[in-house]
Amino acid sequence: MLHKALRILMFAVGFAAGYQLVDVSFAAIVAFAELEASAATGIGVSILGGSVFGLIFYLITPRVVRIATSVNDWMVSALKAIPTQDIAVGVLGLIIGLLVGSLLSLALYRIPLVGRYLATAAALLAGYLGMSLMLNRKEEMTFLTGLFSRQARAAERGNYRSAKILDTSVIIDGRIADIGAVGFLEGVVIVPGFVLEELRHIADSSDMLKRNRGRRGLDILNKMQKESKIPVQVVEQDFEEILEVDSKLVKLAKVMKGKIITNDYNLNKVCELRGVPVLNINELANAVKPIVLPGEEMVAQIIKDGKEPGQGVAYMEDGTMIVVEGGRRYMGDTIEVIATSVLQTAAGRMIFARPKLSEKASVIR
Repeated sequence: MLHKALRILMFAVGFAAGYQLVDVSFAAIVAFAELEASAATGIGVSILGGSVFGLIFYLITPRVVRIATSVNDWMVSALKAIPTQDIAVGVLGLIIGLLVGSLLSLALYRIPLVGRYLATAAALLAGYLGMSLMLNRKEEMTFLTGLFSRQARAAERGNYRSAKILDTSVIIDGRIADIGAVGFLEGVVIVPGFVLEELRHIADSSDMLKRNRGRRGLDILNKMQKESKIPVQVVEQDFEEILEVDSKLVKLAKVMKGKIITNDYNLNKVCELRGVPVLNINELANAVKPIVLPGEEMVAQIIKDGKEPGQGVAYMEDGTMIVVEGGRRYMGDTIEVIATSVLQTAAGRMIFARPKLSEKASVIR
């Protein structure tokens, strides 16, 4: 309905413009050629011209609307990356500069021949210099920056306060849903539209493993939206000039001043280099693992050989590896062991132990 009304309006505008243009042109031609034409003829020609122009405007309206929409979307996307206080300070400087330029133009306009051009150039130059000067000294504009700082703090208390932006790997991993369910996340959880699109592509993959991972990620998001104690929002903002999803995440985190949640080691390092706050699920998991001290006793089931001869390997419930010296002969058995040392690596914590031989270690069936 809106499109039809807009096309009718554009037809009326085109008809009016065409009528006026043809009427003036027809009158000029008649006067120049010293022809005789009745008023009815002039009106008929003008109506015909107005109808042609109106039809042209009517036909091109959809294309004009598409171009205007694209330009508007581009401007909105570009302006989102610019702080509001920068825009306000720049506009204020432009207005002041144009006012000063207008005063100078009054004097320059009286110069013969070139005065008009000098006046225009002076106004434009003064406007640019005013905007540039204000932007370069925006830190001193406390009466404006203080106002926008209060607005920014109010916005942070709103929807995007302490925003946590999820990447694809952490969604597929699934532990983020449990962390959110127990209340260890604050603020709002952001799922970028381009991450959701990547998940959809993975879920549609011909490879069964990838397809299952993608579907698991979508199920995790549905679970979080229904059960999480904090709001989960999908943000459609995209950066079409950037191809890499990780680079888009970093850019979005900078624009929103949020934190990225990931378990991707490479993305973690990129965020650190770019100065973007990042929360790594694997680092959190390592941090909350129970502390085991040398001499502490525990129960371990030997499930495979170690790298060194005679070693056996077991795992705690949280996945921590236990390397048991001389544990190979207890393969498949659950025995009591004593921790001898603990090694912290980039991949996690590793515990070295020995069977409780001095106490006549018993095999637990």
